[in-house]
Amino acid sequence: MKPARLVIMGVAVLAAGLAGYLALNLTTPQVEVTEGPTTVIEKMPTVDVLVARESMPVGARLNADLLEWKGWPEDVLVEGLIRRDQRPEAVAELDGAVVRLPLFAGEPLRPEKIVDSSARVMSSLLPAGKRAIATEISVATSAGGFILPNDRVDVIMVRRNPGVEGFITDVILSNIRVLAIDQRIEENADGSRTAVGTTATLELDPDQAKIIAVAQQMADRLTLSLRSVADAQEADDGGAKYLLSGDDGAGHVKVIRNGAVTNIGPTN
Repeated sequence: MKPARLVIMGVAVLAAGLAGYLALNLTTPQVEVTEGPTTVIEKMPTVDVLVARESMPVGARLNADLLEWKGWPEDVLVEGLIRRDQRPEAVAELDGAVVRLPLFAGEPLRPEKIVDSSARVMSSLLPAGKRAIATEISVATSAGGFILPNDRVDVIMVRRNPGVEGFITDVILSNIRVLAIDQRIEENADGSRTAVGTTATLELDPDQAKIIAVAQQMADRLTLSLRSVADAQEADDGGAKYLLSGDDGAGHVKVIRNGAVTNIGPTN
C-alpha cells in the first residue's frame, strides 16, 4: 500500500476517534460533587414506663408476664404513668393487682385503671359512692340474652293494676350500667357476644338501690331494656322516687300494699 494512502487512512481514524470523544462529552451530563454540612441525628431522650405486654379485660389479675418496661419519649410524658426511675419495683408490687378498666397491648399503666391485689374483684370495679345490686333475669327479660357486662340498660317494672284488670309498666331506672352477668364481668374470650344468665348485677347509687329493692318485692316481672352505646355518657341518676319508702321529709309515710303505693299524712 502506498505511503500516501496509509497517511490518509490514519488521519481518518484519528478524526473518527476525535469525533466520537466529542460526541460522548456532549451527551453525558456533568455531575458536580459538592460537600455539604453533615446532618447529626440526635436520639430523643426516653424514660422507661410500665406498659401492658398484652390486652387484659376487666377483672384480670396482673403478673410479671403481663407487664414490661418500655422507653417512652420524655417530652410526651404525662402525670400518672408508672416510671422505672420512680418505682423500680413496680412489677413486683403490682403482682396480683386487679384490672379495673380494660388495658390494651402496649398501653402504659395508670393507677386509676388498677386496684390493690387485696381488693375483691367486684368491689374494686365500683366507683366511689356506688352500690352493686343483683336482680334475677332470663332470656325473656334481658333482651334475648344479648346484654353483656358494661352495657347500659333501663329497668322496667311490670305489675298488676290494683283493683282492675291489666298491668302497669314503669321505667323505674334509666341508663344503668351492668357490672356482671352471673359471675362474668367481661365478654367471652372468643369474642362472642351472647350471654345468657340468671342474675344481672347493676351499678346503682344508694337511692337507686332502695328503688330496685322495693320493685323486686312488688313487681310481677323486672325487665332489662338494652340501651344504645351512644347513651353511655348520659346521666344515670334518678329513678322512680315514689318507690322510696319511709318519711318523705314532709311527714308523709309511703306504704306499699299489694302493689299499690299509698301516702299516709302526718299524725299529730
